[in-house]
Amino acid sequence: MRARRCSLSAETFEDATAGDAAAAHNRTRRLRDAFRRAAPALGLFAAARLTGLLVMAAWAWHIDRPARRTLARSWDSDWYLLIAEHGYGRTLTWPDGAVQSDLAFFPLYPGLVRAVTAVVPVTPGTAGLVVSWVAAGVAAWGIHAVGERVYGRRAATVLVLLWGLLPHSVVLTMAYTEPLLCAFAAWSLYALLTGAWLWAGALSLFAGAARPNGIAVAAAVLVTAACHGVRALRQGRRTGWRPWAGAALAPVGWCAYVLYVGVREGDPLGGYFAVQRRWTSTFDFGAGSLRVVRDVVLRPAPLPLAVTLVIVAAGVVLYALLLLDRPPLPLIVYAGVLVLITVGGSGFFESKPRFLLPAFPLLLPVARALARARPGPAAVVTGALAAVSFAYGTYLLTLSPVAL
Repeated sequence: MRARRCSLSAETFEDATAGDAAAAHNRTRRLRDAFRRAAPALGLFAAARLTGLLVMAAWAWHIDRPARRTLARSWDSDWYLLIAEHGYGRTLTWPDGAVQSDLAFFPLYPGLVRAVTAVVPVTPGTAGLVVSWVAAGVAAWGIHAVGERVYGRRAATVLVLLWGLLPHSVVLTMAYTEPLLCAFAAWSLYALLTGAWLWAGALSLFAGAARPNGIAVAAAVLVTAACHGVRALRQGRRTGWRPWAGAALAPVGWCAYVLYVGVREGDPLGGYFAVQRRWTSTFDFGAGSLRVVRDVVLRPAPLPLAVTLVIVAAGVVLYALLLLDRPPLPLIVYAGVLVLITVGGSGFFESKPRFLLPAFPLLLPVARALARARPGPAAVVTGALAAVSFAYGTYLLTLSPVAL
């Protein structure tokens, strides 16, 4: 009898192992198939960003500016790379008494840069660009996966190309954190759409550790899990533990860093927000933005401010169109929180288009329309967007009087 039990246990173990191997093989095959379907979109995205990079580099050479340093050490990039090199602790005190601390910058990106420089003999600037470029490619793949899931492969391809041709898409080739946030956000949303709750929560955790507005991903996971639970309760069925585990994981990255800064500043719940206020960055429900809009309308303003006004207004309109399209709930929540943060936040008005860059679901209605359009008009629209993107991206990096 004992031998029989051992035999059964061995057979059960072998069956379970075979089942796990089959499941792993199926996941690998699905991943490979998804990449093959996304390959044309990724090729278009890479071509768009490479062309923009070459245009910027040519102009930088013309005006005797090093293109690589411009990409790796402009504005916030310098803060992130200094954190990667030396850790936190840098502050700047301005003549008007303002004190800006590097604690305002979330840790995941500089941590990855430091990890790259620890294993590969490259400078932090080069490591930062490598992390950003790889993350941008992963993000484009994730955006395609989301678009394909919602509206099909053709619309997904257009969606990725549109995202790569936004006026501020030059940020995707800089040592900035937006590509990293977009990568984790896109795949977390895809995990939500496919019911992979633990993956959604884990990826949201990393998104929250990448940027302050990564909280939008956590909001999407939490709201979706709550609605899933309510629906299950009404239908008299059990939800299982995975949605709640995913929801519990989702805000951990964001909350952990906010609490860390708070403890370091002597105010666990308010310290991080005090650091942001010293950067003039607060949430005032749009009062500060309205003051800037008034100034832009009533008196001459730098080109980036005028363009910012147009882009933010377009973002609000696109969100309304997205709601009319009735996409899945995670996309509505994610894009809505990003729009709310962008419109309701005060400070650094010229950076608001960059804050909207991760809000790729806003482009879904346009991608759907272009996918249905005749090739001629679609090509004209795409060409015009490309021209604006390449020219304006070059201007932002080499000529703009305000920070990106």
